[in-house]
Amino acid sequence: MERMKTINRTGVIFLLACVCCFLWGSASPSIKTGYELFQIAESDTWSIILFAGIRFFLAGLLVILFESIKEKRVVLPENGSGKAIVILSLAQTILQYFFFYIGLAHTSGVTGTILSGTGGFLSIIMAACIFRLEKITVNKLLGIVLGLAGVVLMNLSPGSGQLFSFTLMGEGLILLSQVSYALSGILVKKFSSRFSVVMLSGWQFILGGAVMAMTGIVMGGRISLSAGPSGLLLMIYLALISAVAYTLWGTLMKYNPVSRVAIFNFLTPLFGVILSAIFLNELEQALQPNKLLALILVCLGIFIVNVRKD
Repeated sequence: MERMKTINRTGVIFLLACVCCFLWGSASPSIKTGYELFQIAESDTWSIILFAGIRFFLAGLLVILFESIKEKRVVLPENGSGKAIVILSLAQTILQYFFFYIGLAHTSGVTGTILSGTGGFLSIIMAACIFRLEKITVNKLLGIVLGLAGVVLMNLSPGSGQLFSFTLMGEGLILLSQVSYALSGILVKKFSSRFSVVMLSGWQFILGGAVMAMTGIVMGGRISLSAGPSGLLLMIYLALISAVAYTLWGTLMKYNPVSRVAIFNFLTPLFGVILSAIFLNELEQALQPNKLLALILVCLGIFIVNVRKD
């Protein structure tokens, strides 16, 4: 009961959400750096999938290892949890990151991280309209409209010879990844009422990572083994992003309404744009007027959704 009171506090939610979204925001520039270190061409789909699979399999092992040490026992799938692990692995890892990794290879880190912010809006819509977990209020509707307006504005390309920049293999796949992300968050909330969040997170990553890695290998994917210590450290960091962020996020989703947690997803594009600008030398793109205004609209939309009438 005391744990629930703590996890329900706005300050605690904000702090943990900051940690999650900083990690997720650092994913896009880290992944693109990984493509360079492991000599993966952005057009080499199956090598990208293999790279992602290794990352998530390692993330799952880390989650289960840390939890096993904490519990002083080997954390195995709980009785009756097999179906939940398979469904969650499909939504949260396999489909989400198949779409995300391929999409990110065909767009910039800045664009990818801004589009990642749409997952919060989609979570609210799904929770209210499909799963009937919450009601759509005026504030939520206005916030969603502002956020989506920001996404559209972000894709405008003034002076580039085309008014609207949107490709199915780039921005389209990243948006599909966010649909899968939104669905996985709601599934975590539903399944966590019966099973441990940490157990679900770890084993779904192991399953999803194994499926992605084997698929990549079978289809001819390859990664360079000459990346050295830098490549190893980057892979461990990418694994920790997933291991830490999804475990914390799943805990927040378990003890709080979907909309109250999902709206903090605005921090992902905020951190992501800053980190992409710094590490990918995309400062000029990050400071384009339409990108900055889009970011403001997304953040404003999430803020409006988060306004609580006490």
